[in-house]
Order: sequence, then C-alpha cells, then structure tokens
Amino acid sequence: MDERIRARLFVEADLAAGAELALPREQAHYLAHVLRLGPGAAVALFNGRDGEWRAGVGGLGKSRAVLRVETRLREQAAETDLWLVFAPVKKTPLDFMIQKAVELGAGALLPVITRHTAVERVRRERLRANAIEAAEQCERLTVPRVDEPVSLSHLLDQWPAGRRLLLCAEAGEAAPIQEILGDSDPGGAWAVLTGPEGGFAETELDAMRKLPFVTAVSLGPRVLRADTAALAALACWQANLGDWRQRPPRRA
Repeated sequence: MDERIRARLFVEADLAAGAELALPREQAHYLAHVLRLGPGAAVALFNGRDGEWRAGVGGLGKSRAVLRVETRLREQAAETDLWLVFAPVKKTPLDFMIQKAVELGAGALLPVITRHTAVERVRRERLRANAIEAAEQCERLTVPRVDEPVSLSHLLDQWPAGRRLLLCAEAGEAAPIQEILGDSDPGGAWAVLTGPEGGFAETELDAMRKLPFVTAVSLGPRVLRADTAALAALACWQANLGDWRQRPPRRA
C-alpha cells in the first residue's frame, strides 16, 4: 500500500473522481479514534465494481467522516471463479478460515449443513464482516459473496451447470489434488467442498461421488482439520489454475 495512504476501506457507494461520501459510524470511528487521522489524510477505497480509488478526508467527527474521491489507483480486474463450500466449524476456527479464504481468492463462501455438522447457528453477518476486513487487509478489489446456510442436499440439487466441485474427503480412494489440477485447463468455474469436524457421512460421500460435476480429491497422507483442509485445497487450486501464476498489477 502507498506509504501516504493510512487506511483501506470497502464502501457500497459508487466511486468516481470528485464524488463525496459519508462513511458509516463504525468506519468513521476507526479513522478518527483508532488510526487518529485528520482532515487531508489519504485513504484507499474500493467497492468491488469501480476499482480502487484514493480519497482525502474532508472532515472527521466523533461519529462522522466525509471523504472526497480523488484519483483511481487500480482498475477493476476480473478474478478467478472459485467458490468455497464448507460445513461450518466452531467459532474461532471458522473466523480464521473465512479470513484466510478471502486472502486466498475465494469468490463466494457457501456454508452447508451436513449430517455431522455440530454447529447449530451460523451468523451470516459475522461471516461477511470477517470477509470485508480480510479484503481490506489483503488489497483485493472485491469482497466475496457470503450465502445463507443451506443443507448439503439442497445445494447439490441446485448446483449450477458447468461448475466443477472438488470434494475433499478422507474416506475412500481419491486421486491427489495435484494430479487432478495438473491435468485441468486454467479458467472455468470451480468450487472446493470441505466437511464438518466429524467428516461426511458415508451416505453423503456415496451420493456425491455419483454426481458428474464432483471429483473426489486427496489432500495427502495426514488427517487435516476441516479449516486446514479448506485452506490447503484453495492454495493448491490457486497455485495450479488460479492467479498465483500471474504477475500482480501495480497501482497507478
């Protein structure tokens, strides 16, 4: 990040040179009382549509901040089309998994309820807040879509045509993920599916392996925690087919 830019924020408003926008109370508090910025300080803004922009602080109060958009720092760019489908785990590992999945380029986060899912409640608002914070920190230009939890069977019944699903499962024989990805062409729509802390039920595994869009993959000889498995699979996909193979664009 530019040394003169002290903060990076996601906003919902359209961004264009000369536009003025008032920040919500929480963001205003962050700029004024956490970072202790004053009028004239520079921040970076993005909304997932218009690229990244430099803006100047025009006024700050206890619960109010007005920014004036100045110049575009980066054009909006297409991102890899990769979803993370996951059975929710306990609160702290789940927060960590969401943050790191955003850093690893997941474009959508889809919680699913499986037979062995032990988590009773999933707060979508908390997941989205974690996703926004991670996107601000890692300098990506979008915030992933965060869906409401649905049953695994419902999700698979509604699965979009043309999107391949990598099933990360411990039980049964499966090809190493590197072998599957190494034989695949870059591009296209993909998703990674990881199970709950107790693993998938055998009936779930049997049903998924019969689906034409599902490919079961192995993540190695060790038994991974559910949150570790999700991040390992995303990293393998990015290294083989995703934007890790590309040179990152520079700011203007």
